[in-house]
Amino acid sequence: MVSIKRKQISNKTYHYLQHTYRKNGKVIYKEKYLGEKIPKNLEKIKQDFLIEIYKELWYKKFDIIKDNFNKNQKKMTRSIAEKELENFAIKFTYTTNKIEGSTLTHRETALLLEKGITPSRRPIQDIKETELHRKIFYEMLHYKQKITLATILHWHKELFQQTKQDSAGRIRNYDVKISGSKFVPPNAIEINILLRGFFQWYNQNKNILHPVHFAALVHLKFVTIHPFGDGNGRISRLLLNYVLNKNNYPMLVINYSERNSYYNALERSQLTNDENIFTLWFFKRYVNEYKKYIK
Repeated sequence: MVSIKRKQISNKTYHYLQHTYRKNGKVIYKEKYLGEKIPKNLEKIKQDFLIEIYKELWYKKFDIIKDNFNKNQKKMTRSIAEKELENFAIKFTYTTNKIEGSTLTHRETALLLEKGITPSRRPIQDIKETELHRKIFYEMLHYKQKITLATILHWHKELFQQTKQDSAGRIRNYDVKISGSKFVPPNAIEINILLRGFFQWYNQNKNILHPVHFAALVHLKFVTIHPFGDGNGRISRLLLNYVLNKNNYPMLVINYSERNSYYNALERSQLTNDENIFTLWFFKRYVNEYKKYIK
């Protein structure tokens, strides 16, 4: 976390930004001089300061992952590459739905999507949303146009058209709470303004921020707006993988076993208005998932 430190020298006060982190078991201090007075554009200076640190600690790792991942992909035959992608689609569909309460196991998901074998004694809602999520995932991979609100509404409608017809593809016009979370999503009357701000931010930053960093923030910002009555997490995770795939970085699955740390990182960022809490969680998860490409 970035904090402001003050140093008193000869009756004068000097202000610095300070950030500490651990590297190879050692505590590293990074400082940036602000001046005798705190600048008015402090938030921008903080963000630029953090990006400098992220470049040193994370961005290089992400780019090594990207290069080695793509080299490995090029070695595969077309049939093997397609099989690998289908395996990812199955795992991603299983985990993103499981996080939201689906009762299907990973094996049941695979049998359903690969062989059309419908699991017995499972809710029809879980089965339909599994089939439709895989469909939307592949549609997302091949989507070439500009991401807009219409895109997101279409994905949401397609995903829930057979299970939640009354809310599929519709922005909520009522207030909601998140079970088990201290964070309260924005009021319904705020959503349209927040969504306009989100897409404005998206278009301004999509070619500026590092793609992995951008993917993390896209997820956080969208799920914090919470524009739908249900399905916000699933749409947000589709969005983050859209960003990664579009920029030729390997996509990411957030495992069901990691849901507690995932939710905690989201909630802490939302409650403190500190995006870097979730960003760092995401960075660590991404590097851990693809550490074999760094060695």
